[in-house]
Amino acid sequence: MPAQPPSEYVATLCEMLAPLGDLHVRRMFGGYGLSIDGLTFALIADEILYFKADDVNRAAFTELGLEPFRPMPDKPTTLSYYPPPDSALDDRDELLPWARSGFDAALRAAAKKAAKVKRKRDIPSPPRGEG
Repeated sequence: MPAQPPSEYVATLCEMLAPLGDLHVRRMFGGYGLSIDGLTFALIADEILYFKADDVNRAAFTELGLEPFRPMPDKPTTLSYYPPPDSALDDRDELLPWARSGFDAALRAAAKKAAKVKRKRDIPSPPRGEG
């Protein structure tokens, strides 16, 4: 966490999320990215917290009617990050499971990416012509 938190909101979230591990906050696209062990699992944009979602945890967000992060409100593009329910922002015990699910999604994404890179390296190169 930076020595000078960017805002009171971000500082409060960092305190609430501290039990997850060594949290790092960095400026990102006009907002902030939150990461642990180099894995970004949350974003803060316009003072709204969003957690990473994938096929495993997305339904927990959508079943509550929560909408994905829209980097440009006037465009249809969304990112796979969702806000926790408002009630979780006032209760660490309610917020941490949402945060853990976001971190788990980041872990799954990293594992999938690593497996893809490994597969790519394992594909034999085509034989070279004799010259």
